[in-house]
Amino acid sequence: MAGHYDVLEMRSAAERETVLFAALAGLLKRAAAEAPAWADRLAGIDAETITDRAALAKLPVLRKPELMRLQGGSPPFGGFASGVERPARLFSSPGPVYEPEGRGADWYGTARALFAAGVRQGDVVLNCFSYNMTPGGFILDSGCRALGAPVIPAGPGNTEAQLALIAHFRPKAYVGTPDFLKIILDKAAETGADVSSIKAALVSGGALFPSLRAEYAERGVAVLQCYATADLGVIAYESEAQEGMIVNEHMIVEIVRPGTDEVVAEGDVGEVVVTVMRPDYPLIRFGTGDLSAVLAGTSPCGRTNMRIKGWMGRADQRTKVKGMFVDPEQVAEIGKRHPGLGRLRLEVVRDGAQDAMVLKAETAGGETEAEVAASLQAVTKLKGTVTLVAPGSLPNDGKVVDDRRDYANG
Repeated sequence: MAGHYDVLEMRSAAERETVLFAALAGLLKRAAAEAPAWADRLAGIDAETITDRAALAKLPVLRKPELMRLQGGSPPFGGFASGVERPARLFSSPGPVYEPEGRGADWYGTARALFAAGVRQGDVVLNCFSYNMTPGGFILDSGCRALGAPVIPAGPGNTEAQLALIAHFRPKAYVGTPDFLKIILDKAAETGADVSSIKAALVSGGALFPSLRAEYAERGVAVLQCYATADLGVIAYESEAQEGMIVNEHMIVEIVRPGTDEVVAEGDVGEVVVTVMRPDYPLIRFGTGDLSAVLAGTSPCGRTNMRIKGWMGRADQRTKVKGMFVDPEQVAEIGKRHPGLGRLRLEVVRDGAQDAMVLKAETAGGETEAEVAASLQAVTKLKGTVTLVAPGSLPNDGKVVDDRRDYANG
């Protein structure tokens, strides 16, 4: 147990699924009884039948545009809160999307990610995420408190003051964006300030490039990363094995084809969809808008939960063509009209001075380019060409709408 936060991290997959789906039935019942928006979405659904992933996949995905629309019509949370009568804090994220923070220890599920990064009880942590209208700083703060690790609520910026805090409190760990840690270390090297107490870091909110991680290691800081959102808290995190990100224990994560509710095959890139076991603000099949893929097997560190590859881009690929929006949902509709098609990719290009669309579609036969082109025009209200290609020939990168126009040279 020395290297793990708790025994939950070492459960068998079957035990974990049994426990999660037993809890899900109660979550669905409470949500339908106490939250009007969930009552509408779950109408006619028997919670007792949602006993596995196949059953869960039949429920619709809730995405941010719909959540924002419902929050606007039914403030503050669109009718999705179930029992957040006395939230601890109220936040606003870009969109805007409004989020409550409920009460209770480690509400965002951050402690085990911090533990995996090396933070232990009594370790001082420098928190450089913002303590502002968004919950970033508080997400990490709550996990430190749950671990019993004192927090310096530093926030981003004001580097010289950060160096003074580090010299005085001697934090062991840094949490914040990957880039700001480099700013701190570079400033310390420039001024001769002693920041040698920082030995570990948990970063998020930006790309941790391999070269940057290697640079930090050379400077004596072991850096791991976590994947978190304002709505859900920590979804997945790295361990010392650094082989993918391990899904948090109180969540069910699915990967779906962008623009649809359909789960993709293991290893395929798609949108991350999360169900979080949080009774006061339940989010059931919540689409993050982020792309990732499931990694086969389990981590060498001994944690047995599902692993994902981490953040691989955005699933929201909506774009304008000849003044009209085209989005992944429309491409998915074309696929439904032609069941013989596999992976689809709509490329938007420039043909001279005009926009043009080329739909590439994997097929083993049975469809014609003319038939698919007719569906393309019917669904998008725009003409485009269709190219049928062999199964497995399109990239596995989650892109459904690929805008290839050169905006710089227009």
